[in-house]
Amino acid sequence: MKKVNDKGFTLIELLIVIVILGLLASLVAPAMFSKVSSSQRKTAATQMQMFETALDTYRLDLGTYPSSLSDLRESSNPRWDGPYLPKALPLDPWGNPYSYEIPGENGLPYKLQSLGADGKPGGDDDNADIIHNL
Repeated sequence: MKKVNDKGFTLIELLIVIVILGLLASLVAPAMFSKVSSSQRKTAATQMQMFETALDTYRLDLGTYPSSLSDLRESSNPRWDGPYLPKALPLDPWGNPYSYEIPGENGLPYKLQSLGADGKPGGDDDNADIIHNL
């Protein structure tokens, strides 16, 4: 007689593994996705700190803040000693441009903000505005 050498998995074993993986994914996925949104907000805050440094350096060289963020990369002003940013202007983590207004509110020299995931003023959670305070 021949010995039968069964190799492989049965359908029941495969189903059990799929159920276990599904349960693990349902427990781990929400925690991981919440980390993504908080890291996007931290990235926006970090980029705005980089803008603050560039804006302050621009002001030291020219005596005033630029009229737009694009002036940090190139300008026709003869006292301009830039570029003040090493690369092109980054978009916020959601792919929207940063909002820059001069003068800012409440006597501040400028207002720098990301409008959040929806790209519109206001909002809650991921859609909330991130305003850089001096």
